[in-house]
Amino acid sequence: MKTFIIIGAINALLSVGLGAFGAHGLEGKIPDKYLETWKTGVTYQMFHSTGLILIGLLLGKFPASSLLNWAGWLMFIGIILFAGSLYILAVTQIKVLGAITPIGGVAFLTSWLLVIIAAWKWM
Repeated sequence: MKTFIIIGAINALLSVGLGAFGAHGLEGKIPDKYLETWKTGVTYQMFHSTGLILIGLLLGKFPASSLLNWAGWLMFIGIILFAGSLYILAVTQIKVLGAITPIGGVAFLTSWLLVIIAAWKWM
């Protein structure tokens, strides 16, 4: 429980910092297309940081849930692969890195599906 709340809070903190860096440090230094890519990474990181905190809270109520544990780890992996690949893509403009992003998206989708199944099963 505590692990996902902490990981979620750290990612929310990083999301705010990375958003500020993008708005103030990257504006005018990278093309607008890649600034939007950066913003997409920040947005998804923040949404899924909140999701990690939610999973941590749900684990407080259902501590033996392997579904929620898997959901949390997949959501964290999704943040790393999805948002991380977008951040690297934005600053390097190496387009092949965009191929990693959908893997993170699948991790996000799978984690939310596991949350739905856990809710259906225990609530």
